[in-house]
Amino acid sequence: MVSAETKPNSSSRFKLIDGRKLAYKERGVPKDKSNYRIIMVHGFDSSKERDFLAPQELMNTLRIYIVQFDRAGYGESDPNPKRSLKSEASDIEELANHLELRSKFYIIGFSMGSYPTWSCIKHLSHRLAGVAFVVPIVNYQWPSLPESVTKDDERKKWYKRMTWVAKYAPRLLHWWMIRKTSSSPSTDNSRPTYFTDKDLELLKKAPGFQFLTADKLKSRSVFNNLRSDFLVAFSKWDFDPLELSNPFPENDKRHVHIWHGCEDRFINLKLQRHVSKRLPWIQYHEVHDGGHLLIYDTIVCEAILKSLLLGEDSPFYTPKFSS
Repeated sequence: MVSAETKPNSSSRFKLIDGRKLAYKERGVPKDKSNYRIIMVHGFDSSKERDFLAPQELMNTLRIYIVQFDRAGYGESDPNPKRSLKSEASDIEELANHLELRSKFYIIGFSMGSYPTWSCIKHLSHRLAGVAFVVPIVNYQWPSLPESVTKDDERKKWYKRMTWVAKYAPRLLHWWMIRKTSSSPSTDNSRPTYFTDKDLELLKKAPGFQFLTADKLKSRSVFNNLRSDFLVAFSKWDFDPLELSNPFPENDKRHVHIWHGCEDRFINLKLQRHVSKRLPWIQYHEVHDGGHLLIYDTIVCEAILKSLLLGEDSPFYTPKFSS
């Protein structure tokens, strides 16, 4: 049985089957009074403290309960030396069971939190009420991702190089990352160029956000966790998402969504559009002036929830390309 219920916005930990502890916090309306129960899956160098900035009024009106948790090795959760696609999905299922989230729940996966979310679609589709991917990564090693889509993508070379170095030369990568994050720490020019001006504006109201720093990276345990997360995300997977079938075939309503910012400097827009065309059972949305940090845009967050939970789609986020 679940222990005494945690008050919204406070943090708790529980023990997983393998002995590790997983930390989480609850937001929104009390779970026992909710209509919708959502697990939020954070991305790289993140934690449960980076809130999905949905308007509180909307959460109260729709009676939404959200649980945010620290993935293995992040925040207050214990690391998993055997991290894998399946282990990430297993952690999510154990969290849902611990909190007694009924037989089905929703997932919102952000950025690199998309690979645990894809794993849930593959391995836990029977537990899912719906899924929203927000600026999800695309792994260049997916077998059916055609060369014609990636050949001019400079990011492919970078990810291939970084994956090789992370796997075979971790000490070199550790040194390089500390050196990279140590340069010009006190100037605005030190802000990562992969964030757009709108991203940086959104960060001003984002709780719990900190740029990756050299001091943080000096901790070997922090680096090892980031390295293992990156390697699982961008190495070969045990399945190809582009070959998955609709996990909700019995229902005409679309339950799986992808949201992408057209100005996103992390994830190639062309690749995201290709994914949406390959998987027509996914409802695809574009934020035309959006960058990577859509979860900090309250207007977009409201649209994500209404689309996922109510099936209400705004024409403002309709992709501007022919299907």
